Amino acid sequence: MLDKTFNPQEAEARLYDLWEESGAFRAGAGGRVEEGAQPYCIVIPPPNVTGSLHMGHALNNTLQDVLIRFERMRGKDVLWQPGLDHAGIATQMIVERQLEGEGNIRRRDMGREAFIERIWKWKGESGGTIIGQLRRLGASCDWSRERFTLDDGLSKAVLKVFVELYREGLIYRDKRLVNWHPELQTAVSDLEVENIEVKGHFWHFRYPLADGVTYEWPLFDEDGNPAGSETRDYIVVATTRPETMLGDTGVAVNPEDERYKPLIGKFVELPLVGRRIPIVADEHADPEQGSGAVKITPAHDFNDFEVGKRQGLEQINILDPDGKLNGEVPEPYRGLDRFKARKKVVEDIEALGLLDRIEDKTVMVPHDEKSKMVVIEPYLTDQWYVDAATLARPAIEAVERGETVFVPKNWEKTYFEWMRNIQPWCISRQLWWGHRIPAWYGPDGHVFVAYSDDEAAAEAERHYGKAVDLTRDEDVLDTWFSSGLWPFSTLG
Repeated sequence: MLDKTFNPQEAEARLYDLWEESGAFRAGAGGRVEEGAQPYCIVIPPPNVTGSLHMGHALNNTLQDVLIRFERMRGKDVLWQPGLDHAGIATQMIVERQLEGEGNIRRRDMGREAFIERIWKWKGESGGTIIGQLRRLGASCDWSRERFTLDDGLSKAVLKVFVELYREGLIYRDKRLVNWHPELQTAVSDLEVENIEVKGHFWHFRYPLADGVTYEWPLFDEDGNPAGSETRDYIVVATTRPETMLGDTGVAVNPEDERYKPLIGKFVELPLVGRRIPIVADEHADPEQGSGAVKITPAHDFNDFEVGKRQGLEQINILDPDGKLNGEVPEPYRGLDRFKARKKVVEDIEALGLLDRIEDKTVMVPHDEKSKMVVIEPYLTDQWYVDAATLARPAIEAVERGETVFVPKNWEKTYFEWMRNIQPWCISRQLWWGHRIPAWYGPDGHVFVAYSDDEAAAEAERHYGKAVDLTRDEDVLDTWFSSGLWPFSTLG
């Protein structure tokens, strides 16, 4: 007899199990298709192993399922490829917090192998919730082909691509600015940074000119009319991060700014530090903004980094990985947290009579996208990079030739803007959970990228003429490095 009321929970679960057991979702020989049927495939971008189904997933996967079921009914050999991303940062954070909750144990107390083993245990017990939720939604994936970005087959694919791209010169190691997470002590991507509007200040500092140099500064009345000039022996710069001035290596003025032309090539004496730094001409300085003069800290600001490269300015990193000031700054500031150092720098500048004014201003401050609490720092470190500009060229040409088509066509403009201005991709992360970078270092720091310890050792012996001890790179690859290979690593 039929029940008086329909119970969708019971019916849907029962029917889904029947579909799956019958092989209705299977591709290839295991599926219900004729030999030689036309293939049709959709690869699900792998969701995080830490994730749960949300409205975006539900909509996206429903649309894919509509296409998959339609083509299946048309008799095609259909594969809807499922799987999970190992989510390096998110997964490591979850397990570290669990450890702290169990007695304030830290991963470095456990050691790398024990910590990774603990994460695998977590994955087996709690990871992959979203897979069960997709099944409950009725997604008709070929679950017999489910993959994970850290399984053996995918790890081999990642290793192969890294080594080959390195040998082609498309992966390299470089010292550049990254988004640095002081709490996790790792580089993070632009997409893991959220700029949040906060009430802050512009602190205007007077940097004394060196060598007795002076210049005439134009004055204006309240109506903006010229009102003579005054002789100055300083130049005013403004900053939202006063602590970074301890790492200044230059002051930039616009080459067309008549007020500063006599000062180009001259020097200022950096307050609190005593370092002589040059005044350089660079179009980055906007005559309409502030005083028109910009302090340049190449190791702690992305724009300043580019100015520093153009002008040949020194790069001085003043921070430790945990966001405290290091030995590159004068002794009174060493070991101070960056925000405590900010307060002390302002107090000391004011005590010297060099605080010109403080301007209240709403500023955009980069934060950790997940917690919204930790302020991200531009930070100068050695990292591994992909030459994204070279790899982007064939993709740009494919759209230019019409082989790849955007619908609607106006999205081409956005695509070209992004691809033609693409920056080197930082692919290393200072984590333990992930694909460890296959690089080994010799006693003098020479790097050997290889498929295995034995191959690296053999390369090193040929290089040095004898066997030497090698140290493997501690870093892992950005999770998106393996996720970007997903269509190739899952389909062969």
